[in-house]
Amino acid sequence: MLSINHEKAIKIAQEAIRKWRELEFSKNDIDIQNALVDGLDLTPFIEKRNWLRDLPQKCEAKTVEELRIFLIELGVI
Repeated sequence: MLSINHEKAIKIAQEAIRKWRELEFSKNDIDIQNALVDGLDLTPFIEKRNWLRDLPQKCEAKTVEELRIFLIELGVI
């Protein structure tokens, strides 16, 4: 019977999210700079940055199947 280490699955998912979000942080930083130049409200960009920052912690209460679905929905895998 195949056994999956749940803690290790969470760590792998968190690491995949951390790598994926590096590009997303860069894109968001550019959007923030453009919004500053254009005088736009920064709130949506700050909220996105906070959402990106919190993503790895959202893995902690998920089953292995939920982790897989979560990563697919994000576009990580």
